[in-house]
Amino acid sequence: MTNLGTPTSPAASGSSVSDACRRVDLGQSLGILLRRWHDAVDLALAGIPHGPRGFQVLGAVVHDEPPTQAALAESLGIDRTVMTYLLDDLVAEGLVERREAEHDRRARRVVATASGRAALRRFEDAVRVAEESVLCGLDDDERELLQRLVRRSAHASSSPA
Repeated sequence: MTNLGTPTSPAASGSSVSDACRRVDLGQSLGILLRRWHDAVDLALAGIPHGPRGFQVLGAVVHDEPPTQAALAESLGIDRTVMTYLLDDLVAEGLVERREAEHDRRARRVVATASGRAALRRFEDAVRVAEESVLCGLDDDERELLQRLVRRSAHASSSPA
């Protein structure tokens, strides 16, 4: 009778390391990749205030219609008070600015500066290199497939049922 509750090492079971890798569960594999990704991306984003979160905000500001601060906080799932401090630091670095909204003088639009757009391109390139190093065991087609599947799964799991 097989004991399903006791893991065995590849050497003890006579199987290869690749067989053991196939048996690692999804959570463990994702955890390993996420830790590696986080370490690599943290280094790549060392020059931006608040690291990955600042990069996420700058990307949203550059790639989307200039959002209000409140809309930006809501869309990224960042507490409004935290967003205020984050934007203050991005403004201080000259990466974004707050402008009066045309339709409502009380609202402020967050707009990337020319320096912010240039910085984002550099950071996007650095993140791309970091991600390639994390996924170095995959060829280009496999990387693209993994990224596409992870995006699709993330969007599906965040959609209301």
